[in-house]
Amino acid sequence: MPKKIQKRDAEVSKQLIITHAIELFSQKGYASASMDELAERCGLNKAMVFYYFKNKKGLYEAVMREILTQIQQTIVEENKKHSTPTKELEGFIRTYAKFACEHPYLPSLLLKELSDSGAVVPEMLFASMRKLYALFTDILKRGEAKGCFHNAVPMILYFMVLGTINLMVTTKPLRIKAAELDDIEVDTCTECDIEEIAEYVIEKIKLMLKENR
Repeated sequence: MPKKIQKRDAEVSKQLIITHAIELFSQKGYASASMDELAERCGLNKAMVFYYFKNKKGLYEAVMREILTQIQQTIVEENKKHSTPTKELEGFIRTYAKFACEHPYLPSLLLKELSDSGAVVPEMLFASMRKLYALFTDILKRGEAKGCFHNAVPMILYFMVLGTINLMVTTKPLRIKAAELDDIEVDTCTECDIEEIAEYVIEKIKLMLKENR
């Protein structure tokens, strides 16, 4: 019995650390996140954090895996609510947009990984992103089989969706700063919230997929 209690306590402690680490990394990014602050948020000493996760990189891998797994699982559950590939596609885009907004460091990390493959956890991210891409591809395949979509090129559309959302999240501070300059009058979409961005992406992608050339 004591062993079962210890095992259960260990699982609770690990999940507690991951939960607070998701929040900390999302707020401050990998480089600026402090393990001392994380331990304080968890109500644990730092030695306990490193007991469960060997180093900061190992913890970060666990955090990113948790976030990406949550995205995948949420999309799968969302798809169960819909009977058409079109609604599944909408659910995919809205779900990803919501996560990108809630975890703003995730988009910047993914953009860095895709651009130079030199970030903290490239292999793990690559494997997780492949699973997310597979979900997206399956939706498009079902849509083409049912005649809902035409001329679908999954990789291009995938990057259009994720790239747009990732860039809109990561460039928000820059776009706000640009809007404050008065030398050139441009609309930098500073007032757009993530729901509006997701809806815009959805409508444009749907229009593209309806074209039957």
